[in-house]
Amino acid sequence: MSKKPNEPDQLRTKAEMQFGRASAMNGLPRPAEEILHELQLYKVELEMQNEELRQSQVALEESRDLYVDFYDFSPVGYITLNQDAMIDEINLTGAKLLGIERKKLLHRRFAPFIAPEDRDRWYRYFLSVLKHDNRQVCEFLLKRNDGSYFFAQLHCLRLEDNGEKSAVRAVLTDITERKQSEVDLRIASVAFESQESLMITDADGVIMRVNKAFTDTTGYTAEEAVGQTPRLLQSGRHDADFYREMWEVIRRTGTWHGEVWGRRKNGESYLKWLTISAVKGVDGAITHYVGTEIDITELSNAKIAAEKANRVKSEFISSMSHELRTPLNAILGFAQLLELSSPAPTPTQMIKLKEIIRGGWYLLDLINAILDLASIESGNMSLSPECVSLQEILLECKTMMEPQAQQRNIQLNFPPLDHSLIVYADRTRVKQVLINLLSNAIKYNREHGTVEVTCSANALKHVRISVKDTGEGLPPEQFAQLFQPFNRLGQESSAVEGTGIGLVVSKKLIEQMGGNIGVESTVGAGSVFWFELPVADELQLADVRGESVTLATNVYDQSQQRTLMYIEDNPANLSLVEHIIKGRPDIRLLSAMNGNVGIEVAGAHLPDVILMDINLPGISGVDVLRILRSDPLTKHIPIIALSANAMPHDIVNTMEAGFFRYLTKPIKLNYFMNAIDEAFELAEGRSKIEAA
Repeated sequence: MSKKPNEPDQLRTKAEMQFGRASAMNGLPRPAEEILHELQLYKVELEMQNEELRQSQVALEESRDLYVDFYDFSPVGYITLNQDAMIDEINLTGAKLLGIERKKLLHRRFAPFIAPEDRDRWYRYFLSVLKHDNRQVCEFLLKRNDGSYFFAQLHCLRLEDNGEKSAVRAVLTDITERKQSEVDLRIASVAFESQESLMITDADGVIMRVNKAFTDTTGYTAEEAVGQTPRLLQSGRHDADFYREMWEVIRRTGTWHGEVWGRRKNGESYLKWLTISAVKGVDGAITHYVGTEIDITELSNAKIAAEKANRVKSEFISSMSHELRTPLNAILGFAQLLELSSPAPTPTQMIKLKEIIRGGWYLLDLINAILDLASIESGNMSLSPECVSLQEILLECKTMMEPQAQQRNIQLNFPPLDHSLIVYADRTRVKQVLINLLSNAIKYNREHGTVEVTCSANALKHVRISVKDTGEGLPPEQFAQLFQPFNRLGQESSAVEGTGIGLVVSKKLIEQMGGNIGVESTVGAGSVFWFELPVADELQLADVRGESVTLATNVYDQSQQRTLMYIEDNPANLSLVEHIIKGRPDIRLLSAMNGNVGIEVAGAHLPDVILMDINLPGISGVDVLRILRSDPLTKHIPIIALSANAMPHDIVNTMEAGFFRYLTKPIKLNYFMNAIDEAFELAEGRSKIEAA
């Protein structure tokens, strides 16, 4: 680079040029004074030009500083991105919006500052700008370096750099406040249009806005409510701990809902379903609370009335069940004794006797089905879920149903043993459902037909048990009627017995155990009834691993007579038990007609086992048990309840009182005698311990 000439050199050069020019023109040298004077004039002119140049440079620097100020401190961010969307340049505002120093932003990708949910949309937008000079403005959610978020508007322009690779200039604008205003407008719109009572408070809980439904429900006008706090509506029925827990839930989860008692302007209390939600800004700070409520006073009253009606219905059914079971106990009990009597009944008598027994058990099935249905509908059905092997249940059901199938020459096909199929359900209820489906498949099958049982697990961690028959099948229009109580689909006049309740009860039981039930059928080809139950998980299986079940056979010494006392006010029931015990010479029977007499007899004779009715005159069986338990002489005696009360809650409550067993009437001889023998074993074991 050439050296810039200084001022003396410039003057000398000019002088030489002037002298040379004058010499060339006149051929004579010019006077020195003239030349010097002219040089002075050039010097002044040059100084003036230098001053103008200096002032121009100052003005340029001021303009540049002003431009830099406008660029760096603009209210919007300016970002220059190369074709790979990396930051080549960014102003201070842009760096501040992204929350990081400018020098640390250079040569970094811009995409990490876009919220993950908007990132794909950002890539598509950037490529569109780069390829097609798309100047559309887009809005994105951006993430600052500290992890906080803000809404931004990006306006990108493609730049050309002397024909080289394109770059993109992005204008970044923070639009968070505008977005928050839009949220506020939406909230206001909801508040205006909602049919639910709605209240909006600020972050401090001061009411800002209410809707018309609020004023209609509470009686307060908008002017009276705005500026107040929700304490205005508190009824006083909830303590401070209730509200403290409510706000703790809101703080932790952002919302709370539940039943709350409120108070109207006139002082009237009302029950409401309240939902409180916290509204947060993009920075995560709470800006509003929105409370919605529904007046459920009438609904609550209707619920109370329905619960009362259910209780009345349950009590009525329980009472009717008791009244029906009591005479049925005598009918079936004596019929079973006659069947086993010696000498044996004649063939004609045996036919009639079996019809009595069959009709009695059918009537009992009907009573039990009605009780089950009533218990489920009233919410009193109690289930005892456990890890259940389906193969064990299938084996038990096959054994039980084979005699019924053989009577009609029906072939029962069960799947091969697979002990890996374990469900978490109530064993008794699963068995009840499967027996119902098998019984229907046999009853409504054709002669010499088949019943196919299959089990399979699916990907939803459920096991499906299917029962396929070769009967007539069902048309599609009858599917919806299958699970209606007492609806036998036109089979009422057929010779096939049925209650029309079994499928209804089965459906409700399966659903209560977390499963579902259904049917597939083809007219002329048969039907497939199936139900699904959840597979036992590892935690449930861990509770039963390593356990084993052994069956013991009761053995008793008939030469050692033991005492059984029966407290019963019904002569027929008392007579039935007397006849049953006559077949057991090892048992001596004592009896009492009411609870007070039973207490005296027990204290005087100290029987080994007590059999007791629950509904006794004067004092109930439960009260008798409590009195006997309070006496050191009788507190150890096992007591078996024998009652016509068969409602689940009756059984549960009675067992919790301390009974050894609970047997329902009518008596099944085998179950009855097994329970008596188990009680004798318990009494004998206690005697040995005390003697030792």
